[in-house]
Amino acid sequence: MTTSIKIEGLSKRYRLGLTHAGSIRELVNQFSRRLVPRRSGSHQQDVAEPSQTTKSDSFWALKDVEFSIQQGESVGIIGRNGAGKSTLLKILSRITSPTTGRVELVGRVASLLEVGTGFHPELTGRENLYLNGTILGMTRAEVNRQFDAIVDFAGVEKFIDTPVKRYSSGMKVRLGFAVAAHLEPEILIVDEVLAVGDMDFQRKCLGKMDDVAKSGRTIMFVSHNMAAVSQLCHTGVVLNQGMTDGVMPISQAIDVYMKQAPGTSRDGLFIADSSQDAPGAITRIRIRQEGNETGTLRHNEDFEIVYTTRLASSAPDLRLSTAICDRLQQKIFTAVTEIKHSKRQNEIELTLQVRGRFLMPGRYSLIAGLLDPRMQLVDWHRFVCPFQIENVGDDPLLSGGGDLGVVFGEHQWLTN
Repeated sequence: MTTSIKIEGLSKRYRLGLTHAGSIRELVNQFSRRLVPRRSGSHQQDVAEPSQTTKSDSFWALKDVEFSIQQGESVGIIGRNGAGKSTLLKILSRITSPTTGRVELVGRVASLLEVGTGFHPELTGRENLYLNGTILGMTRAEVNRQFDAIVDFAGVEKFIDTPVKRYSSGMKVRLGFAVAAHLEPEILIVDEVLAVGDMDFQRKCLGKMDDVAKSGRTIMFVSHNMAAVSQLCHTGVVLNQGMTDGVMPISQAIDVYMKQAPGTSRDGLFIADSSQDAPGAITRIRIRQEGNETGTLRHNEDFEIVYTTRLASSAPDLRLSTAICDRLQQKIFTAVTEIKHSKRQNEIELTLQVRGRFLMPGRYSLIAGLLDPRMQLVDWHRFVCPFQIENVGDDPLLSGGGDLGVVFGEHQWLTN
């Protein structure tokens, strides 16, 4: 099979901050001195400024990234904020160049990294459509052939001859995606910009990307929506602090990503790095079954989730809101309770009891937050304290295998 994208030893370094507190002022002064003409016949020499020792910090957004993607693959690029996803896509889209390493791309690349990328605000939607097609290497005849389909998909028929500067962000991203997807690139790169569109448009986009993938073209899809990534992609690349272990099956990639929780987090335990100045904070979450702290639970037995909260003496009565999420970060169940405290008590434990045979075997995580009386977030932790539900015994429902959903659901059968 033909390799579509090959990345070897890819690294990108950025400089952080100014090299010296007065460097901008000094550059302006130097530029001004150059503009002042020297007097004719003058023997005055420029006085050399004392050299300033400079100190700069470097940040490696990517470090020794290596992987290959075969033609026709749909690959999810996932990772937490600051992991290096956007930097990787900008290098692949030739927006920025790497510090070290090399990238080989086979075929035409179309990318949608930001709302309205490549659009000229003064040009109309029609003019930008042809401009983008030309940039992608399409002939006018090829753009003409796809023109009606692009405009219909974007839903901007009434505004196609309106300058793009008057488009809403949603209209820009709809037209941008439609152009990128319909002009038949060999490699389609799509960032999280789909979050700008409404639900119907997002479904259309996922359907279109699925069609693109089935036609034998390569897709790189960046999203924090694990359900969308799982639906579209068969393989994934997980970035963590600019590094990766390469391409892996998407189910494995999602599991690796889910373990990249902030604070101290492992199966069945989460310890938060919280501010002492906050009116309230969740400091610890533990999972217990039969009195033992564990991250692996038997599906047919009850278990407890214990939340430790710290409240300031002057804090109002807060609410604890928590949700159990499946492996694709979709909420399954939400519970809320009020926290009553007195000035003599600033650490409070609350226990959520969950019955056995509620969750199907699988991997789960928690969202937990504290809300003030105005329902504003005081503290918030997403997808932490991962845990595993395992099949125990000879449950006839589970013996057939396959995807059975995430909850058992109380029910009964009646014979008429």
